[in-house]
Amino acid sequence: MRLLIAYDGSKCADSALEDLKHAGLPNKGEAVVMAVAEVWLPPPPPSAYEIVEMATVAKGSLGLERKYMAGSQAVKDADEMAARAAERFQADFPNWKVSHETVWGSSNWELFSKAEAWNADLIVAGSHGRSALGRLFLGSISQWLLNEARCSVRIGREKLVEPGLPVRLLLGLDGSRNAEKALEQILARNWPDKSEVRVVAVDQLLELTMAAELVPIISGSVGECNQDESEYARRLVAKAASRLRTKGLKAEGLVKAGDPKRVLVQLAEEWRADCIFLGATGLSNRFERFLLGSTAGAVAARAHCSVEVVRKRRPSRKSNGDGNQN
Repeated sequence: MRLLIAYDGSKCADSALEDLKHAGLPNKGEAVVMAVAEVWLPPPPPSAYEIVEMATVAKGSLGLERKYMAGSQAVKDADEMAARAAERFQADFPNWKVSHETVWGSSNWELFSKAEAWNADLIVAGSHGRSALGRLFLGSISQWLLNEARCSVRIGREKLVEPGLPVRLLLGLDGSRNAEKALEQILARNWPDKSEVRVVAVDQLLELTMAAELVPIISGSVGECNQDESEYARRLVAKAASRLRTKGLKAEGLVKAGDPKRVLVQLAEEWRADCIFLGATGLSNRFERFLLGSTAGAVAARAHCSVEVVRKRRPSRKSNGDGNQN
């Protein structure tokens, strides 16, 4: 597993890092803690000696600029911050290969580019954080990553740990391929004993208009359609819950009527879930972004717990088995 952790030193970034203790991560993997310094003002002018020294290793004016900006205090501070976060993660996951990386520029683009080049399996980010303007809120970087990243994204939130309380997961299913991937991701993780999963299918029933109610054949067809959809949803969650139980998890299936954006958030809050797992559903890139904006993105923004949006990775370039580009 390759894990890219976006870290900016904020309380929410710390919460996302702490949340990984309860994410069922495998015993071994590879993680990069990445900090992006937003350098709005250039560092103090270098001396002539420093310019010559940088020019000897830089390739062209752009390379010289990068060397110049990389020496700013903001980048140095961010690097120290990322190093401390990497040490924290390493202490919690001693068998993982952990490193840190610091760059400067646009947080969106730098995180996306790193995930692409490194073939990350999962990006982890806090729901809020710091930026040069004082607040990095869901709807900018986190929301952007949810929509644009080609791998899974986890929005980590603080967990109120209570002794004896098991890990509780809410899995939203809709029969799509990516929802199936979310189920497979839960099955592949290492969860503590007595962990619980609620598999939920939200049934959005068709409603008759006043005119349609006057036409028996239409009202009958709508009723049959709703009945078929409800039966399909019950079979879907029952099968998923059975698979989860074979892995030692306590699982039950639920079918709820309503809007998934509201139902999933409400159920998670009432049940005090630790994380909501969702598939990034879609038939095409454009359609998938539309659904993310209406369902997964809304759940990620409103939920009081962590939210992991799972998708089958869509590599934009050919790579070999090690994740390196050919």
